[in-house]
Amino acid sequence: MDSARVSDELFVVTVTYSPGPHLDRFLATLAHATDRPVTVIMADNGSTDGAPEEAVARYPNVTLLRTGGNLGYGTAVNRAVTEYVLGSSPDYFIVANPDVQWGPRSIDLLFEAAGRWPRAGALGPLIRDPDGSVYPSARHLPSIIRGGMHAVIGPVWPSNPWTAVYRQERTDPSERAVGWLSGSCLLLRTAAFSEVTGFDERYFMYMEDVDLGDRLGRAGWQNVYVPSAEVLHAKGHSTGRDPARNLAAHHVSTYTFLADRYPKWWQAPLRWAFRGALGARSSLVVRSSLKSRRVEAKGRP
Repeated sequence: MDSARVSDELFVVTVTYSPGPHLDRFLATLAHATDRPVTVIMADNGSTDGAPEEAVARYPNVTLLRTGGNLGYGTAVNRAVTEYVLGSSPDYFIVANPDVQWGPRSIDLLFEAAGRWPRAGALGPLIRDPDGSVYPSARHLPSIIRGGMHAVIGPVWPSNPWTAVYRQERTDPSERAVGWLSGSCLLLRTAAFSEVTGFDERYFMYMEDVDLGDRLGRAGWQNVYVPSAEVLHAKGHSTGRDPARNLAAHHVSTYTFLADRYPKWWQAPLRWAFRGALGARSSLVVRSSLKSRRVEAKGRP
């Protein structure tokens, strides 16, 4: 078993941005996920729907941290961890999206796995989409070929072999070390998170979890997929409000990640290729998204 006792307080950090009814389901299902006493820190990036305030009034274990604006996901998490978690020096803490619903014993099962993987810096559960299908949340790190081909041709050829390998879609769920885990739900070892200085705050949205997994691996920690633990993720409750803007942000983050991994002067042509291919893909996908929204708007009564 892990050295953390069942009675130890567990911090759960979530970033809210007008989360709506998802937040109540997130908090209500926590009782099924662990026997540990839980303190939830909501790093709020400027909600206007009143959901965070209602949560504080309804749940005694919830604290609201107003970040002062929409700082982005990683920056908000870092702020909550610095202000509330590090001072208590827990061995582990949770970072999860507010549109997650916790499965039975999901957090306790992550802790049990942590005891089996002493070098695990991050552990992630099996994530199901609302339709019950398994989301490919445990993946290889992007490479020039595997990640590049997925990024560039994935939207026009979703079943391409590079995407399938990158997402490990054809791999049966098993407890194993992987390149990176979805940031929608993570059990993080505090020492590992601190060693790599948390999330890279240059990433406003997207790829911050890929970057974190990569930096944990480079520091000698493991990212461990734990499919015995399950959560459901509604996905897109905030990103869906402005899909064109968010798709563009995804491509900016992807370029930042890839450019960081190939920084030398003689790799400049490779960075130019990344920028050009991602820019073309971004324009194509954004135009398609805007066209779809216009068609939908015309069809509404």
